[in-house]
Amino acid sequence: MPVKAPRLKDVDLSLTISTTAYEKKLAKLQRTLMQIQQAYLLSGRSGVIVFEGWDAAGKGGAIRRLSTALDPRSFKVWPIGAPRNYYAQRHFLLRFMERLPPSGAITVFDRSWYGRVLVERVEELTPPERWRAGYREINDFERMITDDGVRLVKLFFHISPEEQLQRFEQRLRDPLKRWKLTYEDFRNRNRWGDYEEAIDEMFAKTSTSASPWTVVPANSKKYARITALEAIVKAFRRDVELKPPVVHQSVLSEARDHLDLDDELIASLSGRTE
Repeated sequence: MPVKAPRLKDVDLSLTISTTAYEKKLAKLQRTLMQIQQAYLLSGRSGVIVFEGWDAAGKGGAIRRLSTALDPRSFKVWPIGAPRNYYAQRHFLLRFMERLPPSGAITVFDRSWYGRVLVERVEELTPPERWRAGYREINDFERMITDDGVRLVKLFFHISPEEQLQRFEQRLRDPLKRWKLTYEDFRNRNRWGDYEEAIDEMFAKTSTSASPWTVVPANSKKYARITALEAIVKAFRRDVELKPPVVHQSVLSEARDHLDLDDELIASLSGRTE
């Protein structure tokens, strides 16, 4: 079901957060993410997070703060670029279907299937009739995975052209970040208006009640990270029990033989209440 779609022009890019508030909120969110991952492992739930946005909008920094909180054994980040020949000759959704998380796991797509209606549209890499069909195909795909119980969060990081140019310069001057900057990054700025049009149409046609878009104001990197993690936590913890699991009696029995555990601790670990 369609919902009121966000629009880029309505985003307040002046929003910021103090360093003190940022650090406090970040620590709390990361702890909650650890609890969510544990709950997903035990319940068999799975989650998918889509990161889209302008070049240099801060997606990587937000993903790093997310990755810091989660155990990599059930967490995977897929960086998405141009499809290799095998996938270019097949339906565009195939490579994403193959990378969906197994039960109990969380997967991040650093760029995603939305390339069909963004870069492939603007750069004329796909015939118009195929990228136009992409909206319906994407909605069907997302409905399929959410109907199957997958929690889906879609984030778009929005910055101003001026902020983007400043970040390009920072990357150019920093030897450790220079690798992030490409010729295409500068070339794409010439198509900013075309991308704005494509992005707003993407929001209008693919923001649904089951999988809405969250637009992240990202001129402030700290504010963007907190906004993104809050959206993920809100969606992933809904109707999910985050209390620590009860310890199996066989483990407790062995622990009592090897460790000096008091009765109160044993009761709490076994889930008993006095």
